[in-house]
Amino acid sequence: MLTLVVGLALFLGVHSVSIFIPGWRDAMAERMGALKWKGIYSLASLAGFVLLVHGYGEARAAPVLLYQPTPWMSHLSMLLMLPVFPLLMAAYLPGRISTAVRHPMLAATKVWAVAHLLANGTLADALLFGSFLAWAVADRVSVDRRPKRAIPGAPRGRFNDSIAIIGGLVLYGLFVLGLHGWLTGIPLRP
Repeated sequence: MLTLVVGLALFLGVHSVSIFIPGWRDAMAERMGALKWKGIYSLASLAGFVLLVHGYGEARAAPVLLYQPTPWMSHLSMLLMLPVFPLLMAAYLPGRISTAVRHPMLAATKVWAVAHLLANGTLADALLFGSFLAWAVADRVSVDRRPKRAIPGAPRGRFNDSIAIIGGLVLYGLFVLGLHGWLTGIPLRP
């Protein structure tokens, strides 16, 4: 469990620099240069991600059950996951969806976390998905207070929303049909 906690702290800590100390982040990026800052940021994020994935796998080997999800919770989780992939794609395909939702990546993260908390009841699940949910809420609250930064992505286009919806639903279908089990080692329960 310690590896999971350290991985979450490192991964979400790196991603929280702009939330809690944006001036320091900007000063470091300016002092180091954008490329070096992004390199260090990426390496720290990758290290945190590897640790949290490894730690989550370790914790699943000896699960501590907090609650037993009922079948309807798994079904609700599957339903909640429907908009997640289109929202993720809309974050990089500016259009009406990204305008209406304002921060589609954070919205997708919150829905993803809630859906997984409904379907999984172990301590490791609560730590992993609860941490991502808390981080996404904190980031959403702080994002309007920070200076705007350009998000890399496609140029605004009239087909971006269609691409986000169709592409996102195709990805959802692939995850349901087995990609989730292949990537995570955890098959979806009907």
